[in-house]
Amino acid sequence: MISQTDTPALDKTATTIEGFIRDELESAKLSNVVIGLSGGIDSALASTLAARALGADAVLGVMMPYATSTPSSVDDARKLAAWLGIETTMIDITPMIERYYVDGLPDPIRAGNKMARERMSILFDLAWERNALVVGTGNRTEIALGYTTLFGDAACSFNPIGQLYKTEVRSLSAYLGIPASIITKPPSADLWVDQTDEDEIGVTYDVIDRILVRLLDDHVRDQATLLADGFTAEEIDRVVGLMNQNSFKRRSARIAALGKGAIPEQLTLT
Repeated sequence: MISQTDTPALDKTATTIEGFIRDELESAKLSNVVIGLSGGIDSALASTLAARALGADAVLGVMMPYATSTPSSVDDARKLAAWLGIETTMIDITPMIERYYVDGLPDPIRAGNKMARERMSILFDLAWERNALVVGTGNRTEIALGYTTLFGDAACSFNPIGQLYKTEVRSLSAYLGIPASIITKPPSADLWVDQTDEDEIGVTYDVIDRILVRLLDDHVRDQATLLADGFTAEEIDRVVGLMNQNSFKRRSARIAALGKGAIPEQLTLT
């Protein structure tokens, strides 16, 4: 993983991602992006990299709170937008959610998934209006664990930070000067009052990321090695269990195989 003190690696990572963003826009023959601003560190980093790559005028930040959203989340989103100099718009999703759940909200997870999909629907609609692409904000840790909403926050036109672990997101955010209040606050999907990611998962991001590095980057496959690394059996089981349970979120929808070839990404006629 990239550490907070590895300045050359941080600089190279930022440069690589900014080039990736420009390439995605050039490939699509577009020049603008829209991004959901939650007030959290992931959307803050993705927005910062997009603004650096394309210029602040090319980025629209969209705040989409629900009635129970933490007020400080909107404050942090506004602080980030002002720091970057990007345009913002606010769309309260409360009426949309309450019109759907006329008898009151169901369990928090179901309601949270509905809100995530509502927000992404709005982003893609605004992208159409502005002839823009939707920037994804999911990090490698969330993708690995499936700690995301399929067709909600997992949906996007492209994802600039999808290969950064959560701890690397923090390191790069600090390196780029993102406001400290965003970096230091407990990560939260803001699904209900006082909800935090680490409380819900049951393992800290620091431990999760170190386990994932061993599993995904070092290709460790025996539990004895992980235990010798200092991880507990409970931590290992939780991380591996979530990866396996949510593996369906990391693949495209299956299509029944009837013997036909794959559809190419691009066609060139001679």
